Amino acid sequence: MRATELTLRRSFALAFDDGDDFVEELTGFCAEQGIRQAIIPMFLGGFRWVRLVGTTGPLDDPEAPVWDETVLETVEAVGAGTLAWSPDADALAPHLHVAVGRKDLKAAGSVSHLVGAEVQFIQEMALQEVVSPLMLRPECGPHSVPTLTFEAPSLTIPLS
Repeated sequence: MRATELTLRRSFALAFDDGDDFVEELTGFCAEQGIRQAIIPMFLGGFRWVRLVGTTGPLDDPEAPVWDETVLETVEAVGAGTLAWSPDADALAPHLHVAVGRKDLKAAGSVSHLVGAEVQFIQEMALQEVVSPLMLRPECGPHSVPTLTFEAPSLTIPLS
């Protein structure tokens, strides 16, 4: 396990609109605001469709990560996540997990890593920018899984 104390800067409330590409709008907002790392304590609302990590078949290796995706439509969702910088991609690397309930199947649920989604009606989010330590998400281990790491507290994001 890794642990560190976080120094937070700005806090934001975001309201995504009907038809918004959830991940594109989130990463675009962060680029506009100069946010390279943050925690997302919660988001909630509806998605017209959501792409989640998952498969319908048996797992060849239960110890290996699953890279397949499944699409669910017309769902209510609640989720959380972190934003860190990927040194491998030189880009923001969101790590978002979501629990969704399908409206057409008596709110039957699924929980997984969110890959992409289109907002239906509204999505609301709380986002807290992290100033230090530097949060990175390099690919680690035998399966090259993007993994949250922390750099020394002396390496901080400038406040200006």
